[in-house]
Amino acid sequence: MEQESLFANSNTADNSPLANRVRPKNLDGFVGQTQLLGKNKILREIIDQDNIPSIIFWGPPGVGKTTLAEIIAKKTQAIFITFSAVTSGINDIKRVMKEAELNREMGQKTIVFIDEIHRFNKAQQDAFLPFVEKGSITLIGATTENPSFEINSALLSRCKVFVLKSLTKDDLVLLLKKVLANPKAFPELKINVDADTLELIAAYANGDARVALNTFEMAVINSETSDKTVNVKLDDIRQLLNTKSLRYDKNGEEHYNIISALHKSMRNSDTDSAIYWTMRMLDGGEDPLYIARRLVRFASEDIGLADTNALNVAINAFQACQFLGMPECNVHLVETVIYLSVAPKSNAAYKAVLRAQKDIKKYGNLPVPLQIRNAPTKLMKNLGYGKDYQLAHDYADKLTNMKTIPPEIQGHQYYAPTEQGKERLFKQRLEYIKQWHQNHDK
Repeated sequence: MEQESLFANSNTADNSPLANRVRPKNLDGFVGQTQLLGKNKILREIIDQDNIPSIIFWGPPGVGKTTLAEIIAKKTQAIFITFSAVTSGINDIKRVMKEAELNREMGQKTIVFIDEIHRFNKAQQDAFLPFVEKGSITLIGATTENPSFEINSALLSRCKVFVLKSLTKDDLVLLLKKVLANPKAFPELKINVDADTLELIAAYANGDARVALNTFEMAVINSETSDKTVNVKLDDIRQLLNTKSLRYDKNGEEHYNIISALHKSMRNSDTDSAIYWTMRMLDGGEDPLYIARRLVRFASEDIGLADTNALNVAINAFQACQFLGMPECNVHLVETVIYLSVAPKSNAAYKAVLRAQKDIKKYGNLPVPLQIRNAPTKLMKNLGYGKDYQLAHDYADKLTNMKTIPPEIQGHQYYAPTEQGKERLFKQRLEYIKQWHQNHDK
């Protein structure tokens, strides 16, 4: 951990990465995030006024979190300190916090920037809390992970969270054009590149400025050079970009966002959407068995008895994934997703679960009625276990008027079948059983 260490000499080394050479020094050179940095927007106002509260910058990689921290570092009158979640221990944190407290007593503000703050463990995060509370420091954290899950709630409640969005293709094209006009980008070289090539690089970058800049720099290095003129050709870029990287973190928030999108697309019978989200997960390296398990759950939660074959299809897909693995099992998953999407929908079974859970929570452990208790011993028989039990198979309608539910919840209905698909048959059968009891119960 050093004062100004993160940004020191970022633009002086000719062999530093392009992203460092062209990093903007003020907000006028910053590209994107107009929802936060446009005219009269709150983040721009607090930076321009050097009135920085404790902040968490949350967003995907390459959208400007660290660059904004650098701009604040150059603009603020406060002492600016950076921490590394990898190398900074609690003792380092406490030592610097004490220095910050002394600075506060002398009227000097201290801003502490933590890149990838989610990598700090709970104890490290807790070490900052009292100093943020007292105003000894202003904390700026940058994270790609959802701060609701990765940052201690007490610390998070004292920070203003700004959500940075993925850059659009137009943002990235603008960024690349600014790079071409920046003399620090490729000193003493003239770069010839057409609009289509810039758009291809921007599309490949998938919202990540760092990927766009690294790709552009690689293209310049690998293109033909003549008399200090570099011609970046579209066909060369196509060969360079033979695969498109997708942002999908199997352990992060995007994992849950996309599985949610799949589930809700199938529930809404949006077949093509469901196929798309399935392939997004598979292309991002998701375990096919995870997807298969979610399909098994969906088959009962959102289809249930409306299509009694749905669960069989989902189980078969799970077994196929176990047997074949990727990439062969992708078609089995997609086939199942299509089936579940077009199947009639019913969440009656799922609602039955919720209603029963509610009664269990409300009434606790209600005793099993004596007539349906097992009586393997003489003592149990003497206590009335199994007395007046009626075996349904012994009756013509295979129904009896014996009570099988505790009296406290007698008459509570958990399963309410719909008219969807085959479930209408179950509804008809239940209505018959209900009418039979009305005619035969004492």
